[in-house]
Amino acid sequence: MLEVTEFIFTQAPFRSCHASTLVEVEPGRLLAAWFGGTDEGHRDVRIWWSVHDGMAWSKPEVAASELGYPCWNPVLFRSRSGKLFLFYKAGRDPMSWSGFVRQSDDGGQSWSKAEILPAGLLGPIKNKPIQLPDGTIVAGTSVESHRAWACWVERSSDDGKTWQKHGPITVPGHPYGIIQPTLFSPDGNAVVMLCRSRNLGYICRAESRDGGKSWSAAEKTKLPHPGSGIDLVQTAEGTIFLVYNHTKIGRSPLNIARSDDGGTTWAMVSTLEDQPGEYSYPAIIQTSDGRLHICYTWKRRRIKHVAIDPMSLKP
Repeated sequence: MLEVTEFIFTQAPFRSCHASTLVEVEPGRLLAAWFGGTDEGHRDVRIWWSVHDGMAWSKPEVAASELGYPCWNPVLFRSRSGKLFLFYKAGRDPMSWSGFVRQSDDGGQSWSKAEILPAGLLGPIKNKPIQLPDGTIVAGTSVESHRAWACWVERSSDDGKTWQKHGPITVPGHPYGIIQPTLFSPDGNAVVMLCRSRNLGYICRAESRDGGKSWSAAEKTKLPHPGSGIDLVQTAEGTIFLVYNHTKIGRSPLNIARSDDGGTTWAMVSTLEDQPGEYSYPAIIQTSDGRLHICYTWKRRRIKHVAIDPMSLKP
């Protein structure tokens, strides 16, 4: 079923790594990023990245750092114009971090210097944005404040030059409830988010009927969840593939579920990992050749990459 299964690196100048992200820069060429250092939250944690040229992954290099502060949760995204974005966060912890962005207009050959986002904007918090038919970019973000978590979206109608924030999206009665949304659009105008939850035991879902400007309250789905990152992709054919930990405790197993009805019902179609350990924080994309590519944390020591033909993922 898996066409490719490999580690992006086996040796690296950091002890721990987490929260990877993935983008197709051009046909056959991938870029992955993650944060790495002594341990999550340590002051030496930086953003690293590696390029796959169609044959192999390059040696990891530093993509971003903030002297004296840890970096967190990079997100790679390529808009329809071809502009590449690297979003990430830096700060002592999620309650005090700020959002940063670097951009490339030449397919990742050169990048702008890191720019801090205006206060109140964080950029996509873990998962890639989506782009609607009218060109609007919708990024899922969230805030982790003292005993209050909530999801938001940030929308841009000018290819990422400016952003407007919409939300909050919460679970009624659970102010410490949801973060890190992943998005899809079932019809080009409606937007659906699935969210990581805290102490709820299930992935949560909210919907917008106006391109992400206004939102329903979030509700629990039937998908079990231990409090860990998730991600999904809507393929060119309209099928949705979700990567998540199908458990209420721990971060193993790591699974793929499929929905053919706009995320209403799900069928388990693959198990990527099922041994003891942490396998978490996936990112999933569909490349121009139709394949699905997934990267994820492997025991906090490596980033694993797999490629799958979606036709093999049948209920």
